[in-house]
Amino acid sequence: MQKIKQKLYNACAAYVSQRVETANNAVVDAQASANSEEKSTAGDKHDTARAMMQLAAEQNAKHLAAAKKLNHGMTLIDPESSNPKIGLGSLVIASNGNFYIAISVGKIELDGTLYFAISPSSPMGQILGGLKKGDETEFNGMKIAIKEVF
Repeated sequence: MQKIKQKLYNACAAYVSQRVETANNAVVDAQASANSEEKSTAGDKHDTARAMMQLAAEQNAKHLAAAKKLNHGMTLIDPESSNPKIGLGSLVIASNGNFYIAISVGKIELDGTLYFAISPSSPMGQILGGLKKGDETEFNGMKIAIKEVF
C-alpha cells in the first residue's frame, strides 16, 4: 500500500503543480496585457478595458495564492508515514470507497482502482478524521466501516 500512497501523493502533487503553473501563466499574461493596454491608452485611467484587465489580474493573483496554499499543504504530507488513526496523508479503505486524505482533487484512478483525494477539512475528511481500522461512522445517512488505514 505504500506504493499506492506514493502514487496518490504524486498525483496530488502533479495536480497542484499544474494549478500553480496555470495560475502563474495567467498572472504573467494579464500583466503583459495590462502593460500593452497602458501604452495604448496613455493616461486614460478610467478606461473600461483597463479596469477589466485589473480585475482579471486580481482574480488570477487569488488563484495563484490558492494554488500556492495547496502546494504548501502538500509539503506537510509524508507519503512514507503510517498512523493507525486517520489524518493528513492517510490512505483509507472504507466500505463506501477508498480515500486519500490530502487535498481536494477528487477522483484518481490507479491500476483500475478508484480513490478519492479529499481534504481533511472537507465534510467527509472531518467525519473520517481520528478514526481507525474497525471503527464505524455515518455520513449523510450512510454507514461507513473503516476496513484499513495506511
